[in-house]
Amino acid sequence: MASPSSLTANAQPPVALIAGPTASGKSALAVALAQMAGDAVVVNADASQVYADLAILSARPDEEEMGGVPHRLFGHVDASQAHNAARWSDEARGVISHAHAAGKVPVLVGGTGLYLRTLLYGIAPVPEIDPAVRAAVRTLPVADAHAALAVADPDAALRLNPADTTRVARALEVVLSTGRTLADWQRAREGGIAGDIALAPLILLPPRDWLRERCDRRLVAMFASGAIEEVEALLARGLDPDLPAMRAIGVPQIAAYLAGDIGRADALEQTQAATRQYAKRQFTWFRHQPPADWPRHEESLNIDSIKHLAIILRDKLLTG
Repeated sequence: MASPSSLTANAQPPVALIAGPTASGKSALAVALAQMAGDAVVVNADASQVYADLAILSARPDEEEMGGVPHRLFGHVDASQAHNAARWSDEARGVISHAHAAGKVPVLVGGTGLYLRTLLYGIAPVPEIDPAVRAAVRTLPVADAHAALAVADPDAALRLNPADTTRVARALEVVLSTGRTLADWQRAREGGIAGDIALAPLILLPPRDWLRERCDRRLVAMFASGAIEEVEALLARGLDPDLPAMRAIGVPQIAAYLAGDIGRADALEQTQAATRQYAKRQFTWFRHQPPADWPRHEESLNIDSIKHLAIILRDKLLTG
Protein backbone atom coordinates (compact mmCIF):
# COMPACT_ATOMS: atom_id res chain seq x y z
CA MET A 1 0.00 0.00 0.00
CA ALA A 2 1.31 3.43 -0.90
CA SER A 3 1.82 5.91 1.90
CA PRO A 4 0.13 9.35 1.78
CA SER A 5 3.56 11.02 1.82
CA SER A 6 4.66 9.15 -1.29
CA LEU A 7 1.46 10.11 -3.07
CA THR A 8 1.95 13.79 -2.28
CA ALA A 9 5.62 13.91 -3.16
CA ASN A 10 4.93 15.37 -6.59
CA ALA A 11 5.58 19.04 -7.31
CA GLN A 12 1.80 19.45 -7.54
CA PRO A 13 -0.56 17.69 -5.13
CA PRO A 14 -2.45 14.75 -6.62
CA VAL A 15 -6.19 14.53 -7.25
CA ALA A 16 -7.91 11.48 -8.72
CA LEU A 17 -11.07 11.95 -10.76
CA ILE A 18 -13.55 9.20 -11.64
CA ALA A 19 -16.41 10.38 -13.82
CA GLY A 20 -19.11 8.93 -16.03
CA PRO A 21 -22.84 8.34 -16.32
CA THR A 22 -25.05 7.20 -13.48
CA ALA A 23 -24.80 3.52 -12.51
CA SER A 24 -21.48 3.08 -14.30
CA GLY A 25 -19.65 1.87 -11.18
CA LYS A 26 -17.93 5.11 -10.17
CA SER A 27 -18.56 4.85 -6.43
CA ALA A 28 -17.22 1.31 -6.08
CA LEU A 29 -14.09 2.23 -8.02
CA ALA A 30 -13.57 5.40 -5.96
CA VAL A 31 -13.71 3.45 -2.71
CA ALA A 32 -11.38 0.74 -4.06
CA LEU A 33 -8.88 3.40 -5.13
CA ALA A 34 -9.14 5.24 -1.81
CA GLN A 35 -8.52 2.03 0.13
CA MET A 36 -5.57 1.17 -2.07
CA ALA A 37 -4.07 4.67 -1.95
CA GLY A 38 -4.01 4.67 1.83
CA ASP A 39 -5.02 7.96 3.44
CA ALA A 40 -7.63 9.23 1.00
CA VAL A 41 -10.99 10.98 0.97
CA VAL A 42 -13.80 10.57 -1.57
CA VAL A 43 -15.35 13.87 -2.73
CA ASN A 44 -18.80 13.92 -4.31
CA ALA A 45 -19.24 15.59 -7.71
CA ASP A 46 -22.87 14.65 -8.33
CA ALA A 47 -25.54 17.36 -8.23
CA SER A 48 -28.24 15.16 -6.70
CA GLN A 49 -26.09 13.46 -4.09
CA VAL A 50 -25.46 16.76 -2.30
CA TYR A 51 -29.06 16.76 -1.04
CA ALA A 52 -29.76 15.30 2.40
CA ASP A 53 -33.33 14.43 1.41
CA LEU A 54 -32.37 12.25 -1.59
CA ALA A 55 -30.25 9.50 -0.08
CA ILE A 56 -32.04 6.70 -1.91
CA LEU A 57 -33.04 8.27 -5.23
CA SER A 58 -29.59 9.79 -5.74
CA ALA A 59 -27.93 6.42 -5.00
CA ARG A 60 -25.84 7.99 -2.27
CA PRO A 61 -23.37 5.43 -0.86
CA ASP A 62 -24.38 3.96 2.48
CA GLU A 63 -21.99 3.16 5.32
CA GLU A 64 -21.18 -0.29 4.01
CA GLU A 65 -20.52 1.00 0.48
CA MET A 66 -18.23 3.71 1.85
CA GLY A 67 -15.91 0.95 3.03
CA GLY A 68 -14.54 2.93 5.95
CA VAL A 69 -13.31 5.71 3.64
CA PRO A 70 -14.20 9.33 4.57
CA HIS A 71 -16.74 10.82 2.15
CA ARG A 72 -17.25 14.55 1.73
CA LEU A 73 -19.97 16.74 0.15
CA PHE A 74 -22.54 13.95 0.29
CA GLY A 75 -25.96 14.85 1.69
CA HIS A 76 -24.80 18.13 3.18
CA VAL A 77 -27.39 20.41 1.53
CA ASP A 78 -31.03 20.73 2.58
CA ALA A 79 -33.61 20.29 -0.18
CA SER A 80 -34.91 23.79 0.50
CA GLN A 81 -31.70 25.21 -0.97
CA ALA A 82 -30.88 25.58 -4.66
CA HIS A 83 -27.33 24.27 -4.86
CA ASN A 84 -25.29 25.08 -7.98
CA ALA A 85 -21.95 24.54 -9.67
CA ALA A 86 -20.35 27.71 -8.31
CA ARG A 87 -21.19 26.88 -4.71
CA TRP A 88 -20.13 23.26 -5.08
CA SER A 89 -16.86 24.31 -6.68
CA ASP A 90 -16.07 26.58 -3.74
CA GLU A 91 -16.85 23.74 -1.33
CA ALA A 92 -14.81 21.23 -3.30
CA ARG A 93 -11.78 23.54 -3.42
CA GLY A 94 -11.95 23.82 0.35
CA VAL A 95 -12.25 20.05 0.85
CA ILE A 96 -9.38 19.34 -1.57
CA SER A 97 -7.14 21.95 0.04
CA HIS A 98 -7.87 20.59 3.50
CA ALA A 99 -7.18 17.04 2.34
CA HIS A 100 -3.84 18.01 0.83
CA ALA A 101 -2.85 19.90 3.99
CA ALA A 102 -3.57 16.74 5.97
CA GLY A 103 -1.56 14.55 3.59
CA LYS A 104 -4.66 12.90 2.15
CA VAL A 105 -5.46 12.14 -1.48
CA PRO A 106 -8.77 13.55 -2.76
CA VAL A 107 -10.74 11.23 -5.04
CA LEU A 108 -13.37 13.18 -6.97
CA VAL A 109 -16.28 11.03 -8.11
CA GLY A 110 -19.46 12.00 -9.90
CA GLY A 111 -21.41 12.43 -13.07
CA THR A 112 -22.18 16.17 -13.15
CA GLY A 113 -19.93 17.46 -15.89
CA LEU A 114 -20.70 21.13 -15.19
CA TYR A 115 -19.53 20.75 -11.60
CA LEU A 116 -16.25 19.16 -12.64
CA ARG A 117 -15.62 21.66 -15.42
CA THR A 118 -16.27 24.57 -13.07
CA LEU A 119 -13.89 23.20 -10.45
CA LEU A 120 -11.09 22.42 -12.87
CA TYR A 121 -11.33 25.26 -15.35
CA GLY A 122 -13.19 27.98 -13.50
CA ILE A 123 -16.43 29.80 -14.01
CA ALA A 124 -17.32 32.50 -16.49
CA PRO A 125 -17.54 35.83 -14.59
CA VAL A 126 -20.90 36.77 -16.10
CA PRO A 127 -22.39 39.75 -14.21
CA GLU A 128 -25.88 39.64 -12.77
CA ILE A 129 -28.43 39.75 -15.56
CA ASP A 130 -30.68 42.83 -15.69
CA PRO A 131 -34.00 41.58 -14.22
CA ALA A 132 -35.97 43.43 -16.89
CA VAL A 133 -33.95 41.76 -19.66
CA ARG A 134 -34.35 38.34 -18.04
CA ALA A 135 -38.10 38.78 -17.65
CA ALA A 136 -38.48 39.87 -21.26
CA VAL A 137 -36.39 36.99 -22.61
CA ARG A 138 -38.10 34.35 -20.49
CA THR A 139 -41.55 35.36 -21.77
CA LEU A 140 -40.54 34.80 -25.40
CA PRO A 141 -41.55 31.59 -27.17
CA VAL A 142 -38.41 29.58 -27.83
CA ALA A 143 -38.70 30.10 -31.60
CA ASP A 144 -38.77 33.90 -31.14
CA ALA A 145 -35.90 33.75 -28.65
CA HIS A 146 -33.83 31.71 -31.09
CA ALA A 147 -34.58 34.17 -33.89
CA ALA A 148 -33.45 37.04 -31.68
CA LEU A 149 -30.33 35.10 -30.73
CA ALA A 150 -29.51 34.59 -34.42
CA VAL A 151 -29.25 38.38 -34.69
CA ALA A 152 -27.52 39.11 -31.37
CA ASP A 153 -25.18 36.09 -31.24
CA PRO A 154 -25.21 34.18 -34.56
CA ASP A 155 -22.55 31.66 -33.44
CA ALA A 156 -24.60 30.65 -30.41
CA ALA A 157 -27.73 30.34 -32.51
CA LEU A 158 -25.95 27.96 -34.86
CA ARG A 159 -24.48 25.95 -32.00
CA LEU A 160 -27.64 25.54 -29.90
CA ASN A 161 -30.67 23.39 -30.55
CA PRO A 162 -33.45 25.83 -31.56
CA ALA A 163 -35.83 23.99 -29.24
CA ASP A 164 -33.54 24.15 -26.18
CA THR A 165 -35.51 26.71 -24.20
CA THR A 166 -33.11 27.01 -21.27
CA ARG A 167 -29.84 27.39 -23.19
CA VAL A 168 -31.28 29.66 -25.87
CA ALA A 169 -32.75 31.96 -23.22
CA ARG A 170 -29.48 31.99 -21.27
CA ALA A 171 -27.39 32.89 -24.31
CA LEU A 172 -29.83 35.62 -25.33
CA GLU A 173 -30.18 37.24 -21.91
CA VAL A 174 -26.39 37.33 -21.45
CA VAL A 175 -25.66 39.09 -24.72
CA LEU A 176 -28.56 41.52 -24.34
CA SER A 177 -27.74 42.36 -20.72
CA THR A 178 -23.94 42.52 -20.90
CA GLY A 179 -23.17 43.35 -24.51
CA ARG A 180 -20.84 40.33 -24.66
CA THR A 181 -21.64 36.84 -25.87
CA LEU A 182 -21.74 33.93 -23.47
CA ALA A 183 -18.86 32.31 -25.37
CA ASP A 184 -16.82 35.47 -24.84
CA TRP A 185 -17.48 35.36 -21.12
CA GLN A 186 -16.62 31.67 -21.02
CA ARG A 187 -13.22 32.36 -22.55
CA ALA A 188 -12.54 34.54 -19.51
CA ARG A 189 -13.11 31.72 -17.00
CA GLU A 190 -11.47 32.19 -13.63
CA GLY A 191 -10.92 30.18 -10.46
CA GLY A 192 -10.09 26.74 -11.85
CA ILE A 193 -7.62 24.44 -10.07
CA ALA A 194 -6.48 22.35 -13.05
CA GLY A 195 -3.14 24.14 -13.26
CA ASP A 196 -2.40 23.65 -9.57
CA ILE A 197 -2.88 19.89 -9.20
CA ALA A 198 -1.57 16.65 -10.66
CA LEU A 199 -4.80 15.18 -12.00
CA ALA A 200 -5.28 11.44 -12.52
CA PRO A 201 -8.59 11.19 -14.41
CA LEU A 202 -10.60 8.23 -15.63
CA ILE A 203 -13.94 8.29 -17.44
CA LEU A 204 -16.18 5.23 -17.29
CA LEU A 205 -18.16 4.64 -20.50
CA PRO A 206 -19.44 1.08 -20.21
CA PRO A 207 -21.55 -0.59 -22.92
CA ARG A 208 -24.94 1.08 -23.20
CA ASP A 209 -26.94 -2.15 -22.84
CA TRP A 210 -25.08 -2.99 -19.62
CA LEU A 211 -25.64 0.54 -18.32
CA ARG A 212 -29.35 0.57 -19.14
CA GLU A 213 -29.87 -2.75 -17.39
CA ARG A 214 -27.99 -1.47 -14.33
CA CYS A 215 -30.11 1.68 -14.22
CA ASP A 216 -33.37 -0.27 -14.47
CA ARG A 217 -32.38 -2.87 -11.88
CA ARG A 218 -31.15 -0.25 -9.43
CA LEU A 219 -34.43 1.65 -9.60
CA VAL A 220 -36.43 -1.50 -8.89
CA ALA A 221 -34.35 -1.87 -5.73
CA MET A 222 -34.80 1.81 -4.84
CA PHE A 223 -38.59 1.60 -5.13
CA ALA A 224 -38.56 -1.49 -2.92
CA SER A 225 -36.28 0.00 -0.27
CA GLY A 226 -37.72 3.40 0.59
CA ALA A 227 -37.69 5.69 -2.45
CA ILE A 228 -41.45 6.20 -2.28
CA GLU A 229 -41.31 7.03 1.42
CA GLU A 230 -38.38 9.35 0.75
CA VAL A 231 -40.43 11.37 -1.74
CA GLU A 232 -43.46 11.31 0.54
CA ALA A 233 -41.39 12.91 3.31
CA LEU A 234 -40.00 15.45 0.88
CA LEU A 235 -43.45 16.43 -0.39
CA ALA A 236 -44.67 16.84 3.18
CA ARG A 237 -42.28 19.77 3.56
CA GLY A 238 -44.26 21.84 1.07
CA LEU A 239 -41.17 23.08 -0.77
CA ASP A 240 -41.15 25.10 -3.99
CA PRO A 241 -41.64 22.55 -6.81
CA ASP A 242 -39.07 24.41 -8.92
CA LEU A 243 -36.23 23.67 -6.50
CA PRO A 244 -33.58 21.32 -7.94
CA ALA A 245 -34.25 18.62 -5.34
CA MET A 246 -37.94 18.64 -6.19
CA ARG A 247 -37.12 18.15 -9.89
CA ALA A 248 -34.61 15.33 -9.35
CA ILE A 249 -35.35 12.20 -11.35
CA GLY A 250 -37.86 10.08 -9.53
CA VAL A 251 -39.39 12.84 -7.42
CA PRO A 252 -42.02 14.08 -9.92
CA GLN A 253 -42.83 10.53 -10.99
CA ILE A 254 -43.33 9.25 -7.45
CA ALA A 255 -45.21 12.42 -6.56
CA ALA A 256 -47.66 11.66 -9.37
CA TYR A 257 -48.10 8.15 -7.98
CA LEU A 258 -48.70 9.45 -4.46
CA ALA A 259 -51.27 11.90 -5.82
CA GLY A 260 -53.13 9.02 -7.45
CA ASP A 261 -52.49 10.25 -10.99
CA ILE A 262 -50.55 7.15 -12.07
CA GLY A 263 -49.91 3.66 -10.73
CA ARG A 264 -46.78 2.47 -8.97
CA ALA A 265 -45.67 0.46 -12.00
CA ASP A 266 -46.10 3.56 -14.19
CA ALA A 267 -44.06 5.65 -11.77
CA LEU A 268 -41.27 3.07 -11.85
CA GLU A 269 -41.36 2.80 -15.63
CA GLN A 270 -41.32 6.58 -16.09
CA THR A 271 -38.44 6.96 -13.63
CA GLN A 272 -36.50 4.25 -15.41
CA ALA A 273 -37.07 5.95 -18.77
CA ALA A 274 -35.99 9.35 -17.39
CA THR A 275 -32.88 7.79 -15.84
CA ARG A 276 -31.93 6.06 -19.10
CA GLN A 277 -32.27 9.36 -20.96
CA TYR A 278 -30.17 11.12 -18.34
CA ALA A 279 -27.50 8.43 -18.53
CA LYS A 280 -27.48 8.77 -22.31
CA ARG A 281 -26.89 12.54 -22.06
CA GLN A 282 -24.12 11.99 -19.51
CA PHE A 283 -22.55 9.32 -21.70
CA THR A 284 -22.47 11.68 -24.68
CA TRP A 285 -21.08 14.55 -22.60
CA PHE A 286 -18.28 12.52 -21.07
CA ARG A 287 -17.36 10.97 -24.39
CA HIS A 288 -16.88 14.30 -26.14
CA GLN A 289 -16.39 17.16 -23.65
CA PRO A 290 -13.41 16.25 -21.43
CA PRO A 291 -9.88 16.50 -22.88
CA ALA A 292 -9.10 13.84 -25.46
CA ASP A 293 -6.13 12.57 -23.46
CA TRP A 294 -8.26 11.64 -20.46
CA PRO A 295 -8.47 7.83 -20.41
CA ARG A 296 -11.87 6.31 -21.23
CA HIS A 297 -12.75 2.85 -19.95
CA GLU A 298 -15.38 1.40 -22.28
CA GLU A 299 -16.00 -2.00 -20.73
CA SER A 300 -18.39 -3.09 -17.99
CA LEU A 301 -17.07 -3.28 -14.44
CA ASN A 302 -16.77 -6.24 -12.11
CA ILE A 303 -14.70 -6.98 -9.02
CA ASP A 304 -11.59 -7.82 -11.03
CA SER A 305 -11.80 -4.82 -13.38
CA ILE A 306 -12.44 -2.45 -10.46
CA LYS A 307 -9.27 -3.70 -8.77
CA HIS A 308 -7.32 -3.40 -12.01
CA LEU A 309 -8.48 0.17 -12.66
CA ALA A 310 -7.80 1.16 -9.06
CA ILE A 311 -4.21 -0.05 -9.43
CA ILE A 312 -3.78 1.96 -12.63
CA LEU A 313 -5.09 5.12 -10.99
CA ARG A 314 -3.02 4.52 -7.85
CA ASP A 315 0.11 4.19 -9.96
CA LYS A 316 -0.81 7.34 -11.86
CA LEU A 317 -1.12 9.21 -8.58
CA LEU A 318 2.33 7.95 -7.60
CA THR A 319 4.03 8.98 -10.83
CA GLY A 320 2.18 12.27 -11.36
